[in-house]
Amino acid sequence: MSNSIYARFEVSGKKLELIEDEIPELMEGEILVKNTFTTLCRSDLYTYSGLRKEKSPTILGHEITGYIVAFGPNSPKFDYRGEKLKIGHRITWAIFASNPDDPNSKRGYPQKAKNIFKYGHEQITEESNFHGGLSQFTIIRKNTPLVILKDMVSDHVAALINCSVSTMAAAIRLAGDLRNKHVLISGAGMLGIVGSAMASTSGAATVSTLDINNERLNISKSFGSKYTATNIIDFNKKFDIVIETSGVPEVMTSSLQQLEIGGIAVWLGAVFPQADLKINAEFIVRNLITIKGLHNYNDFDLVSAVDFIERNHSLFDFEKLIVGKFNLQSVNEAFDYAIDQNPYRVGIVIA
Repeated sequence: MSNSIYARFEVSGKKLELIEDEIPELMEGEILVKNTFTTLCRSDLYTYSGLRKEKSPTILGHEITGYIVAFGPNSPKFDYRGEKLKIGHRITWAIFASNPDDPNSKRGYPQKAKNIFKYGHEQITEESNFHGGLSQFTIIRKNTPLVILKDMVSDHVAALINCSVSTMAAAIRLAGDLRNKHVLISGAGMLGIVGSAMASTSGAATVSTLDINNERLNISKSFGSKYTATNIIDFNKKFDIVIETSGVPEVMTSSLQQLEIGGIAVWLGAVFPQADLKINAEFIVRNLITIKGLHNYNDFDLVSAVDFIERNHSLFDFEKLIVGKFNLQSVNEAFDYAIDQNPYRVGIVIA
């Protein structure tokens, strides 16, 4: 095997260091991918800045795309849409690899299987390396869901699929049939923008977006949102479905009050420690409210995300939300720019 350069993260406050290491022989079920583009997710920025603790040293980056360069023994022959895998195929893959025989996997929650392997979140050891996007190569582990990408989707947009797009695909699935429903997307970050686009193409009667940032609210209108507000009471209406991406406790509770009878709230933003919420149980019961929590996604959601992007890549200009002027040699500048300027995504070209 050849060598690969990767950006090694050790601890917040210390610059990422470029390391060159030998790529090991592929194990059973593994596939070697040449990474082409990686975007920095919010969790990457939290780890870099010290707001989130990660096993270290590690290779950050889980929003990745690349093309197949080698197959290990007994590696998958087909992707998750049934297409035959070949050298040179550009692919996206799930953020996780998990045992399909695990009880949670069998229940439809492979992202919650025991001993799950998560790309961009694993520790570098002598036995395990090349598992993040800030590297020239990624070794796709056994039991990783993956999908071949069509050529019309750019690398910039493709990199978004295996985190924000797949996660929102899972939220839409949990929300149920959106046809003729009034949908509120709470939060206009990348998840919220994807949510507006997905809801508007799923037959929703109206899509509304709530955020404190007026600039981002205006952007949401280009991605399917019809109504926007910085305060939920300004909508002066109720909703059938609320998809909550901000994780702000006050917004989570106040948005429940805006649900119609029988309404559904999908919560996916509260992925950090916070105080317990104060919820009126009588209100929930009498109004037949359903609250569903979501963390990550399953293999079917990954396929749905790819299908959505391939159908709608020309309808929604996701590419304009990505600042993709960095490379591995300028990876520290990329993180600093992302934190200081707060664009939707900063992208890194992997040469």
